[in-house]
Amino acid sequence: MRPPSLPTKGSKEDWQLDAQEAKVHPLPVRITHWINALAILLMVLSGWKIYNASPLFAFSFPNAWTLGGWLAGALQWHFAAMWLLALNGMIYLAYGILSGHLWRRMFPLSPGAMLRDLRDALRGRLAHDDLSVYNAAQKAAYLGAILLAVGLVLSGLALWKPVQMYGLASVMGDYEGARLLHFFCMAGIVLFVLVHVAMVAVVPKTFLMMVTGRLRRETQHG
Repeated sequence: MRPPSLPTKGSKEDWQLDAQEAKVHPLPVRITHWINALAILLMVLSGWKIYNASPLFAFSFPNAWTLGGWLAGALQWHFAAMWLLALNGMIYLAYGILSGHLWRRMFPLSPGAMLRDLRDALRGRLAHDDLSVYNAAQKAAYLGAILLAVGLVLSGLALWKPVQMYGLASVMGDYEGARLLHFFCMAGIVLFVLVHVAMVAVVPKTFLMMVTGRLRRETQHG
């Protein structure tokens, strides 16, 4: 029996894998991402302890999931994390806008593409072959997280200084309205983080991308 012939150069069978690295996340984006993650974690855990002192609804968070030990301690952690989140968030937005990184990553975004990708994601059919490019569902989620963070900061200011920030609080329905807005923005951020972590677990490369800033991928060509 004759051995199978080797493919000739230029044929469909002739191919090789070339490892390439694509720069995805610049250093300022990676640094602010991890600082934001820490600040949000501190704010959520200390915020749950503050919530437990005067619950809005008929439930409380387990003490093991809270930070601060008691109300005054939780407030100190919360205010410290608040300034860290606000300052770091402004740096992230300033860099993203001035460098054009934010615009390139988040736009264009059409309602039709967003709804289609959300529908496919819910059905488990969302394809994402190029990890260096956000799909419409990701763009909508990240933009939504930015808006939620802005809502957290503004409602938090209204709660922190209800007299000095009365005009801001009145737009939100006074103090109680600001509390509700703050709670629901927090819940939205927590949901975003849970989905984000789940997606990272499904595609571990995205974690390495946020550490190294680069995506190592293979391209096939003949």
